[in-house]
Amino acid sequence: MKWPIRWDLLYRYRLIEVIAYWEGRLTTNHLCNSFGIGRQQASKDINTYLREIAPGNLEYDKQIKGYVPTAEFKPSVTTGTADEYLHILSRTKDIAHTFEGLDLGFANTHMLQVPSRPVDPIILRALVSAAREQKRVDIGYLSLNNPETDGRIIVPHTLVCTPMRWHVRAYCEKNGDYRDFVLSRFRGEPEVIDNSDHGIKNDKAWNTDIKLVISPDPRLSTLQQKVICHDYGMTKRRLTVQCKAALLQYVLQAFKLDPHKQEAKAEAQQIVIGNYKEVEKWF
Repeated sequence: MKWPIRWDLLYRYRLIEVIAYWEGRLTTNHLCNSFGIGRQQASKDINTYLREIAPGNLEYDKQIKGYVPTAEFKPSVTTGTADEYLHILSRTKDIAHTFEGLDLGFANTHMLQVPSRPVDPIILRALVSAAREQKRVDIGYLSLNNPETDGRIIVPHTLVCTPMRWHVRAYCEKNGDYRDFVLSRFRGEPEVIDNSDHGIKNDKAWNTDIKLVISPDPRLSTLQQKVICHDYGMTKRRLTVQCKAALLQYVLQAFKLDPHKQEAKAEAQQIVIGNYKEVEKWF
């Protein structure tokens, strides 16, 4: 197989694989409606996929007039996880245009959209530019501890997306440490100034990879714990999540885990941190 595949072709091959695997039937209409291509090009893409990408993955079924996955099907350009299909169903804004004409087998879907937080393009441009060149930025910032605009000089290095918001990881000269800054809380017109020695390489928490172990709440019954294990795809009652130490708090928030308190009811808690002592210092 020749890599890398052209992006436009890779998108089509991925759609072929996702639809065939999770819906059990692929037609040229899926490609025609999704990418605005003709039936002849769609047929060519499917045949190329079968010839060069994943021979033996699909076979044509005359009765349903479409391609179906074979018993030997193995994902080649996808991970083979349900999320890939469910994300298409969610019709998120970034793919709505591409997949708006897709005739999906499960039409009734709805995705709860988290309201986007306003970010001034002037601010974002300055942060991106400074991160690229490891420069200092003089900028105003608001926080709950200081709700009035406070001047900061920071050295940004990475934009981070969490389930609820975007923030930038940066060295803060005021605090003398690396911190997270919510993008929507910056104010004023930023000034990119001189270079700094406080780049990404010196951010210890960012460069430290840790493993968070999630386990069923031991207060649950054996059968209840089996349910939780299946929900999270645990092996031997453990789910290991690898993340950067600097992002541990956001991982815990995503799992709705508060390391400092325990829900009164096990049914509400459901999961616990299985290696508390090992990751405690990063809370």
